[in-house]
Amino acid sequence: MVYMGKERACSVPCVHITDRLDGFAEIKAPDCPAVIWQRALDPAVQNWLDQLSTAHLPKARVIIRPDDIRPTVEEICDASGTPDCPQRQRWIEDVVGLAGTFVALTSAPYLRLRLDVVTTNACKKFHIDYLTARMICTYRGRGTQYGYAHEGAAPEEIFHVPTGAPLLMRGRHWPNTPTSTLKHRSPSIEGTGETRLVLVFDPVDQLPQEKP
Repeated sequence: MVYMGKERACSVPCVHITDRLDGFAEIKAPDCPAVIWQRALDPAVQNWLDQLSTAHLPKARVIIRPDDIRPTVEEICDASGTPDCPQRQRWIEDVVGLAGTFVALTSAPYLRLRLDVVTTNACKKFHIDYLTARMICTYRGRGTQYGYAHEGAAPEEIFHVPTGAPLLMRGRHWPNTPTSTLKHRSPSIEGTGETRLVLVFDPVDQLPQEKP
């Protein structure tokens, strides 16, 4: 196991880097604020995503049961006009695999699934989420930025998660641990013509109450 950033004796908990999907289990290790699976997507899938028109990138925000992830992502693709092809199916398999890992580690009865198509400076302030944990994978465009900083301050040194590399982070509600000093944000892309496709998983304890 190695750590993100420069070789140093960390005075703060360091992000763990893994080269395996099951390496996300390191999130349960003491003083581990986040884990990055350092991998690259299948080049054919990455090229397909990069070439898709913005209008046909899958986009949605839903709360679902973990068992419904595959049909839900299929429906999102169909509703978004995402072409049905082998690359789409391999991408969906990747999303399903990440969802399964996230659910296993968080024991979440429900998932909040977000597929955001981003062309502006969304979520530009460094912050820590008010959740137990969150998984982010940027499938297209620049990945999440992160760094260490105390409350009210911005990081002095900023790191970048590679495109296609999933990031699993503890939030403020992670049990039995001091509050993490690891903050993150979306990269600034407004005015660059860049489009990002970002997948986010959050744990949800119960479905929202329907209004009468």
